Amino acid sequence: MDKLIDINAYPVKDTLKILLQDKSTKKNIIWATDIYSEYGPGFNDKNQIKLSLFNGMNAFKLRPRISKTLEEQQERTRKKAEVMTPVWLCNKMNNYADEQWFGRKDVFNHENDDNTWTVNEEKIVFDGKRTWKKYVDSRRLEITCGEAPYLVSRYDTTTGELIVPPIRRIGFLDRKLRIVNENTATEVEWLKWAERAIQSCYGYEYQGDNLLIARINVLLSFYEYFTERWEHEPEMKTLTRIANIISWNIWQMDGLKDTVPLGKPYEENHQMSLFELLEFEDETTQSQEKTEEAIPCKIYDWRSNTSMLFMDCKKKG
Repeated sequence: MDKLIDINAYPVKDTLKILLQDKSTKKNIIWATDIYSEYGPGFNDKNQIKLSLFNGMNAFKLRPRISKTLEEQQERTRKKAEVMTPVWLCNKMNNYADEQWFGRKDVFNHENDDNTWTVNEEKIVFDGKRTWKKYVDSRRLEITCGEAPYLVSRYDTTTGELIVPPIRRIGFLDRKLRIVNENTATEVEWLKWAERAIQSCYGYEYQGDNLLIARINVLLSFYEYFTERWEHEPEMKTLTRIANIISWNIWQMDGLKDTVPLGKPYEENHQMSLFELLEFEDETTQSQEKTEEAIPCKIYDWRSNTSMLFMDCKKKG
């Protein structure tokens, strides 16, 4: 299970700096949880998740929920209502969404009575109105995405079991990448539509460690589909471009406020002077109700090539 998410393995280690970016604050994503505060400086809830934390002998090891102790899992459930959805339920819900889109059932797989599924291995058929390109471009959003099991299903989040080969995967990006596989003939065309598939998939999450895992899962899914299809690794410039899309589309947000969790993050490498510390304590004593600066979250519309506030996007419907 420790190899489900390996920070120090290619291609994650080579794109981690990008995957840590927060496009709304132009800094790094933050922990947004105090579960790691016992690790010392740099691990408080408002601290940015720094690249340096993953280097050296005492490097922080990022672990998916299934690799955490039962006590850790229960604490996260109690504090943040964190619950991981089993893959069979993700499949059922994504199947329902596709039934509405295609106008028919069992497009990608048939659900069995024992919560398994049988893959439809025939090429997916589209009618004249519903083309494969429209399916790839159709926008999908996973709210409070955790490790993004609805978006990509590299493994079952409740068992840690890897799902192989990729055609068995059931996330909505997995389905789009299967469609790209079935309808493109050259690597250039495949890359164009795989990139568009990722551009059309969104998700947001509150806790920084979950968010980083979700981003890594999307990157590794792209990498695994690419290497399976073309039998070589994608170029670094391709991975960099994909990582940048991911850092826009899978973003950190308080879903109740449409803002970055906990307000403005701590400045990186900033240490308070004695004067600043005394001033901070005095201000805290005088006004316990003082709120932190709220930063609205930004997302990107890749078709119009513009960024926008998520709250404005919701108003437009």
